[in-house]
Amino acid sequence: MSSAPLLQSAPGKRIALPTRVEPKVFFANERTFLSWLNFTVVLGGLGVGLLNFGDRVGRISAGLFTFVAMATMVYALVTYHWRAVAIRKRGSGPYDDRFGPTMLCLFLLVAVVVNFVLRLRST
Repeated sequence: MSSAPLLQSAPGKRIALPTRVEPKVFFANERTFLSWLNFTVVLGGLGVGLLNFGDRVGRISAGLFTFVAMATMVYALVTYHWRAVAIRKRGSGPYDDRFGPTMLCLFLLVAVVVNFVLRLRST
């Protein structure tokens, strides 16, 4: 037996080894997408409840909450497809999401503050 390594390459050349993507990576992406959708359904339900049983201020707030819910749904779908393509192409990029949760919290804060201010001004 020789002590030489099994895979040798010429200096300056790289060896391309196939990488296997575990199925749990695909399932984690789907689970994250479904978690986002679950939250948007709850937020949309809040908006519909305000729309049906609220007064003028409630309808304005319902519009804000429904808009945030729909924007979050679109964002979740785009992020899901982006991650799925990157996983399929075996991309090494970061898959964490710092933008989405931050913007969602900011939009929800704005919607709650607008609801609070409108409710105080109407009484």
